Amino acid sequence: MTMTALTDVSVHDLMADIGRRARVAARRLARASTKEKTAALTAMAAEVRAREADILKANALDVAAMKESGVIASFLDRGTLDPARIEEIARALEEIAALPDPVGRVLAAWTRPNGLAIERVATPLGVVGIIFESRPNVTADAGALCLMAGNAAILRCGSDSMRSSQAILAALAAGLRTAGLPEDAIQLVPIKDRAAVGEMLTGLNGSIDVIVPRGGKSLVARVQTEARVPVFAHLEGICHIYIDKAADLDMAVTVTVNAKLRRVGVCGSAETLLVDRAVADTHLLPILTALHERGCEIRATAEIRARFPSAVPVTEADWSTEYLAPIISVALVDGVDAAVEHIETYGSHHTESIITADEATAAHFLANVDSAIVLHNASTQFADGGEFGMGAEIGIATGKMHARGPVGVEQLTSFKYRVHGRGQTRP
Repeated sequence: MTMTALTDVSVHDLMADIGRRARVAARRLARASTKEKTAALTAMAAEVRAREADILKANALDVAAMKESGVIASFLDRGTLDPARIEEIARALEEIAALPDPVGRVLAAWTRPNGLAIERVATPLGVVGIIFESRPNVTADAGALCLMAGNAAILRCGSDSMRSSQAILAALAAGLRTAGLPEDAIQLVPIKDRAAVGEMLTGLNGSIDVIVPRGGKSLVARVQTEARVPVFAHLEGICHIYIDKAADLDMAVTVTVNAKLRRVGVCGSAETLLVDRAVADTHLLPILTALHERGCEIRATAEIRARFPSAVPVTEADWSTEYLAPIISVALVDGVDAAVEHIETYGSHHTESIITADEATAAHFLANVDSAIVLHNASTQFADGGEFGMGAEIGIATGKMHARGPVGVEQLTSFKYRVHGRGQTRP
């Protein structure tokens, strides 16, 4: 539906029509072959590359509008595309195309004493609604992941990335046409009206099977409060790095700098640094100096400020703040159990990392930290579906039901039971 036609259609009617068309497309995708889906994704990648100039032109308009409205630097970074990032989008499409088809997998099989042969088999979810902010690349990532899992996708992007997302969607639609799959398999809500989000949360008269919010705390809170369909919650990333007393100093410096500063606007950026008090004399100042020299603001306790005067006072609110900026809160703790307690008190169950050469301590940390992703001797910035070999992700689910961590193609499936008999009847 074109933008000019929207003046004669209510938001409710528009969204209902989108839902109906998605449901029809989902039925077609559920029986699509691996060859068809792979062909579509490969064609999409080619179209993204071919339309680079159009995508960049659209993105330049979005970026200019964002600058004019004064958005924070992290959101500007998330919303900005360049040739390298467009190539990343195309490569992600190709990586998803190369993944094993998750639909039809036999997850388990057994035979009962009465001879019934039972299989649990992976099936598509149906229609997935994705509500996201800022990042136009999510249009391609989410659409492609849903497609490979046999699902139709209804995408509602942030108003600041609308032009970019529409340009990317045009490439995806061309890829679907090439493979003979319905263009309605991936739809982008064509209006900025916030009422469209409310309509999606109702489930569009049963058309939407699951909602995935990918955005700030207020968006996720609204979705969890209002949604009438299941939600894959993607909460804020209050991620931690813990420097254990057995940590290699060079590794601790390198990993912490990367975890905080590689890209400060991503949800895997470390927001709190915890250092074992036992190595405060050897490890603390080199790490803080490396961060400070790279423009990172250090917010720390009085104990740390006495050692590192460039730090500013930390507040209670800082421990539970996702900065999405070159800022980090820092505390000394008495060993791994104190670090775990701090993370469980203030964290968002997203991603945490321990730096240590002690395997037993690492195992204790990994077992006791209740987050979706826990790492040993690695940067929190690896909290990404692409880095996990999933091609891409729709988001990092921080809940505990069905999907947790990066939501890729396998997490976008459900299952059914297939039962084979030989005429058995139940006594």
